Amino acid sequence: MPLVCLTDFEAHAREQLSKSTWDFIEGGADDCLTRDDNIAAFKKIRLRPRYLKDVSKVDMRTTIQGEEISTPICIAPTGFHCLAWPDGEMSTARAAQAAGICYITSTYASCSLEDIVATAPGGLRWFQLYVHPNRQLNKQLIQKVESLGFKALVITVDAPKIGNRRHNITNQVNLMKNLLLKDLGSPEKGNLTPYLQMSPIDSSICWDDLSWFQSITRLPIILKGILTKEDAELAVKHNVHGIIVSNHGGRQLDEVPASVDALTEVVAAVKGKIEVYLDGGVRTGNDVLKALALGAKCVFLGRPILWGLAYKVRVAK
Repeated sequence: MPLVCLTDFEAHAREQLSKSTWDFIEGGADDCLTRDDNIAAFKKIRLRPRYLKDVSKVDMRTTIQGEEISTPICIAPTGFHCLAWPDGEMSTARAAQAAGICYITSTYASCSLEDIVATAPGGLRWFQLYVHPNRQLNKQLIQKVESLGFKALVITVDAPKIGNRRHNITNQVNLMKNLLLKDLGSPEKGNLTPYLQMSPIDSSICWDDLSWFQSITRLPIILKGILTKEDAELAVKHNVHGIIVSNHGGRQLDEVPASVDALTEVVAAVKGKIEVYLDGGVRTGNDVLKALALGAKCVFLGRPILWGLAYKVRVAK
């Protein structure tokens, strides 16, 4: 039976993946209220169609940070893609390149950055950073991704502490220790990414620290995890280049607004000075349309990408 929508891919992935892997991908923080609200909030929004417009030719191309993408649907940073398919992020990068869209590679990638770049050298890539307490390690990693051709630095701001993900606790999931990471070694040998994956996130980072990041890279800096007018205004004040309106897929702080509910507030606050994107809860073309109509430049998909990787298991059998 063909899979015709993301709901079908979701159901297929659940059949193919182990329970602990499925729980890791799908789990949210605490009662998962925000995770579920992300999807439900889109369904409460209604479209106001306008007709007698020439739609015989449709061009969905747009730009983000000055780079052209084929459609305003890109790939959000999620970790450990090899849980869904052995090639992991290399498959994701190849797919993004073929589709002509942006792929934000996670700090918690299960493939090396070099392999990801080598497998899709022409793809548009941004890098997502979880800030490490050691500034020198952050600097080395940022310089590395810049030299590898990544086009933007996405700093996650909504994870000073890892969310209370009950399924992971129940299943005793510890991917940092149990997953075989590429080039695991000490930072002194240049193998920075796995070392950072095994390390804590800097819980002290604040707005004044952004100037340090701006001083060490020419890459545009995007803040991922902004949900309020106040933080959006501070982002503009601190000269960042973009915002991803996001609640981490409901995996961090439960009972915060759904991403699409926060979008209008953030878009109004930045007053067109920087680009605004969205992730969380996008499951249909109508969802994409709603986000764009409310001011998002493009949307980013998280869990659905992993469901797509799991489909490769079916194809390969």
